[in-house]
Amino acid sequence: METTGSILVADKIVELTGAKLQTQAFGDPAGAPILLIMGMMSSMLWWPERFCEELAAQGRYVIRYDQRDTGLSTHYAPGEPGYSFGDLSEDAIAVLDGYGIEAAHLVGMSMGGFVAQEAALRHPRRVLTLTLISTSPIGIEGLPSSTKAYKEHSSAAEHIDWSDLEAIADFMRRDSAMLAGTRHPHDGEAASALIARDIGRATSFVSATNHFMLSSGDEAATHHASNIEAPVLAIHGTADPLFPIEHAKAFTRIVPNARLHRIAGGGHEIHDRDIDEMVCVIVDHTAAGPGG
Repeated sequence: METTGSILVADKIVELTGAKLQTQAFGDPAGAPILLIMGMMSSMLWWPERFCEELAAQGRYVIRYDQRDTGLSTHYAPGEPGYSFGDLSEDAIAVLDGYGIEAAHLVGMSMGGFVAQEAALRHPRRVLTLTLISTSPIGIEGLPSSTKAYKEHSSAAEHIDWSDLEAIADFMRRDSAMLAGTRHPHDGEAASALIARDIGRATSFVSATNHFMLSSGDEAATHHASNIEAPVLAIHGTADPLFPIEHAKAFTRIVPNARLHRIAGGGHEIHDRDIDEMVCVIVDHTAAGPGG
């Protein structure tokens, strides 16, 4: 347990059947709980500490965690994930159980947004509100694909030696630059430092590639975002090359009372210069919802 400024920060391991999840909480446990769920191949470190601290400073009890096969949580042999996408959504609820939290505000980024939606569909009473960052509605077809430039970049992943950590790091550095928006200059030095920290901290970073095997053909395909009961806020960059802004607009068409907050020129990222804006709209959204 430590203190960052006036914010209390505490680490905790949540145990569930067959796995352990590394978690970290910011702020006063009496505050409105927010659970942060990060995306594919990304540990909780990709939720910037300043983002967590600013939410906590606004009276929120913020919990971030390493999903399976990332960070310090349970890892599986590469190519052999011992879990499904549905298990990841159940893990989110297990984290709430581990903290004795009956219901929380869920914030999901990219693939973490799919996990958050799935958790809300499976356990509607456990989810107060949903904030979905740079993601897409579950079960919706016909939305625009990634940009041509990003598709060409992604195709290079087929030629990466995914057992070579330096090769992975190099691809991730290029990926971070490709996902950046146009609103602010891309900080390649900061991205490289984060990638190095994430790889160095992980028990088995190569195992994070197991997330690629969960992208289709599992439980999520049977659910539909239109059935989400919790209030939804979609935060999306207008220059997101992976999920164009139409993906976020779709939430407002199919989910009752869903709201969209555009980050003008924002990419598929949580840029340091956008944190204040993002925290502000999340605080407003979670205050308006139950438990806020």
